[in-house]
Amino acid sequence: MSLEIKVPPVGESITEVVLSQWLKNDGDVVEMDEVIAELESDKATFELTAEQAGTLRTIAAEGDTLAIGAVVCKIEDGGAAPAKADAPKTEEKAVVTEDKTAAPVAEKSGESYATGTPSPAAGKILAEKGIDAAAVKGTGIDGRITKDDAVNAEAGKKAEAPKANAPVVAAPAGARSERREKMSPLRKTVAKRLVAVKNETAMLTTFNEVNMKPIMDLRGKYKDSFKEKHGVGLGFMSFFTKAVTEALKDFPAVNARIDGEEIVYNNFADVSIAVSAPKGLVVPVIRNAESMSLAEIEKSVLALALKARDGKLTIEEMTGGTFTITNGGVFGSMMSTPIINAPQSAILGMHNIIERPVAEKGEVVIRPMMYVALSYDHRIIDGRESVGFLVRVKQLLEDPARLLLGV
Repeated sequence: MSLEIKVPPVGESITEVVLSQWLKNDGDVVEMDEVIAELESDKATFELTAEQAGTLRTIAAEGDTLAIGAVVCKIEDGGAAPAKADAPKTEEKAVVTEDKTAAPVAEKSGESYATGTPSPAAGKILAEKGIDAAAVKGTGIDGRITKDDAVNAEAGKKAEAPKANAPVVAAPAGARSERREKMSPLRKTVAKRLVAVKNETAMLTTFNEVNMKPIMDLRGKYKDSFKEKHGVGLGFMSFFTKAVTEALKDFPAVNARIDGEEIVYNNFADVSIAVSAPKGLVVPVIRNAESMSLAEIEKSVLALALKARDGKLTIEEMTGGTFTITNGGVFGSMMSTPIINAPQSAILGMHNIIERPVAEKGEVVIRPMMYVALSYDHRIIDGRESVGFLVRVKQLLEDPARLLLGV
């Protein structure tokens, strides 16, 4: 008796997923509710769990695109794989020791059709490396070439000593090569949305600069006591998020969106924070940021960043934002034009902090300055509102006491 494990529904708009990784191998004994694989959609990564205890029999391979409801694997009753499954491997090993000729081995050992056959993921890797599958020994079930075998094949190939009398061919100077890689569902979705935003909105960007010295002085004075009390560091993101939520109260159009022939104004601020994750850019949301303290914002940012790094963000955590903040400064960006995160109408770009000479009260002084950029949809936000919003953010950041006093 066996139980089929199918791709579960993971969201209303998601019709297919990619089997990104098997966490258990074919023939492994698994427990009920144990995570056996990872599925990746165009929005997030999900875990596939065993619905009963037993022996895993994989059906889909890593890299396969599966429709919702498709069978991924089966779990057979029983706590161990049949003993006869190991017999061909033992016999094969003995035969290989006697004779390394391919044809006699298959005849004597009773190998299956899978022997020497790469999985789809392994075949792709071998093709990219230019390695013949016949030169790779498979360690999977019935001698099948696994993804790990393909990944390690290059190292083995390089370490192999040249055969006697074989001509040594030197690699040409300036050899050129290329590598093809299938776009992940997340990357494909990001690409489509960015192109749609450029084509469907009247996007414009306005710039300003912020003197970061007041905030840096404040952080330097209280960062130790802040961390001791709240358990998180005091970063720039909490100040920017707080400043944005205050500015959105004065300029509600920046926090609105177009829905058909209507403008939807939000009386709350769900701030999306752009985070660079291993599989691409994700934008988790801090709900009701306008009612949070600096410490609560810092804790939310840290928790979401850790989830993004580990690929554990849910769809709910990445949808529904009303305004986005992105920080290109962590990568060294001095100035850029961020692209709106649809269906939102505006996005604030932070950049790196550079000490520059500026004029203050008739004197030239050195100050840590940051360029900020606001990209906005001109269909709903006028120039006066966009400039006014950015000036308000600048005022709040250069005089942090305003954030506490609300002035």
